[in-house]
Amino acid sequence: MIAFRDFALRRGERLLLSKVDLTLQAAWRIGVIGRNGTGKSSLFAAIQGELESDLGNLDMPSRVRMASVAQETPALDDPALDFVLSGDATVYSVLMAERAAVEREDWEAVAEAHHRLEELNGYDATARAGKLLHGLGFSPDTHERAVKEFSGGWRVRLNLARALMTPSDLLLLDEPTNHLDLDAVLWLEQWLLKYPGTLMLISHDREFLDEVTTHTLHLHDGKAKLYTGDYTAFERQRAEHLRLQQITHEKAQAERAHLQSFIDRFSASAAKAKQAQSRVKRLAKMAGTEAVRAERALRIDFPEPVKLPHALLRLMHADCGYGSHTVLNQVGFILEAGDRVALLGPNGAGKSTLVKSLVGELELLSGERGGHPDLRIGYFAQHTVESLREGTTAIDHLADIAPGVATQQLRDFLGKWNFPGDRAFEKVDSFSGGERARLALAMIAWRRPNVLLLDEPTNHLDLDMREALAEALSDFAGAIVLVSHDRHLIGLVCETFWRVADGVAQPFDGDLDAYAVWLRTRDSSNDGKAAAKAIAAAASTVVPAAAPTKPRAKVNPHKLAQAEARVAELESKLHTLDMDLADPTKYAGGGDNAAELARKRDAVAAELAQAEAEWLALYDAA
Repeated sequence: MIAFRDFALRRGERLLLSKVDLTLQAAWRIGVIGRNGTGKSSLFAAIQGELESDLGNLDMPSRVRMASVAQETPALDDPALDFVLSGDATVYSVLMAERAAVEREDWEAVAEAHHRLEELNGYDATARAGKLLHGLGFSPDTHERAVKEFSGGWRVRLNLARALMTPSDLLLLDEPTNHLDLDAVLWLEQWLLKYPGTLMLISHDREFLDEVTTHTLHLHDGKAKLYTGDYTAFERQRAEHLRLQQITHEKAQAERAHLQSFIDRFSASAAKAKQAQSRVKRLAKMAGTEAVRAERALRIDFPEPVKLPHALLRLMHADCGYGSHTVLNQVGFILEAGDRVALLGPNGAGKSTLVKSLVGELELLSGERGGHPDLRIGYFAQHTVESLREGTTAIDHLADIAPGVATQQLRDFLGKWNFPGDRAFEKVDSFSGGERARLALAMIAWRRPNVLLLDEPTNHLDLDMREALAEALSDFAGAIVLVSHDRHLIGLVCETFWRVADGVAQPFDGDLDAYAVWLRTRDSSNDGKAAAKAIAAAASTVVPAAAPTKPRAKVNPHKLAQAEARVAELESKLHTLDMDLADPTKYAGGGDNAAELARKRDAVAAELAQAEAEWLALYDAA
């Protein structure tokens, strides 16, 4: 139980929360929501003892085991699997002692370690860590790769896996779905639903909150109010509260008319195709929440395209990739006016590669890309946000793409994207990630495209902006191709789904709910195989406790361990080369070109095949 008594919290000179009186019970799963800057992360810091309350008390159980996701990851030489295992510090120390004992052939110490593992129920720790990595999108060949070799986004996933590995009674997760693909988000949902402790979760993904949470803690205007139920239940309760207070009555009525038109228009079309049945459910959730939506007072729009031809863009018999490395084979993709396509699949499978190929940013390895003469693409990706120039203002950026347009017209346009008044003249240096993303989207909207290619547009956007973006995209007359881990956005916007995986891009015959079911069914089968393989592999290098004087294996365990290490090393090298080939910035500035990287990859692949054969021969003899 966590109790706040007349609790107040301050950051610097700013009072974030005051007069908070509430109790959070054990085993609740609590979604902590509120606009950016309302104190969500600061509340977590106070719970963790990193920030003292300004007034009042925060009562915590004396021996509560707490886990959270670290904000930074050191550049460690440790393998990813070991890094995750170390989340369970006690079990990890025993496993390390066991490894050391095996290396020095101290079988008595090995037997003692086995006894200790049995006491701790730690025999399955390696398998559990492997399942966490698998669920979060790490392929088996990366489990032995050094932590320092992973990019920033993948290190965030490693930190999340390590937090989930940590034994805990209270789990604090701050935006855990950032840097995850939809497959990993769906897996994380299922893991959290089985978590036996108390969960506190900050997220801007309303569907994730709906699936996971039992209670909602809303931070607003310096107050914290606890609601029973998930995010949709919170919206309904708050809407009723606002209605009873008759707050913004006229605005709520206008929003009701707008929302009802929105629901009527899209429910009718959604009911016609099974690929879009999930839209009906998501729209139904929004009914009755008009007062909350009016309270947000944020609406954006994408202007009508200058021209909207029927046939817009196509790929025919296209091989997509980098240099000589093919990521997707024989893609046939046709985009017409009004199409709304979501790309599903794990990170690294080729979703961004397909989008870049559609944009024309990435040349096809073979096949044909064709577009209508009046094609006008609006493209959003992470580098779109990163390309905003430090030291310049929002209006400077817009003026660059709108030469000769009056300043007042630019200010009016930016005001519609929530950069009102003098905010248009603020330098982007001080902008949050969400504000930068909003400016990048505004610049796309200014160009009035007829095709929107959007690769994770909701990263850093809060719930209000995500809702506004969903409505704006649903009203957009052109075609949309969307990559996102936000199911609420996908479900409201998209009617057609393509799965990108295993070198192929092809239509998925079903809606988002069907995809989630298919993914769980597939992963439950794969997880069983992966766990069995991990346990078998672990058993092959561990000496049985019943024979402490010498190993029963017919081969030297050191040779087997060396062979496994060699395979892991080459798998790691191969994966690194694949990632380098998939990132043209690695070779755009000189050094190895794509052809040279491809030759290196082929050489490493050949070495790996030989090393695997040698390892299997030793394994069979063991």
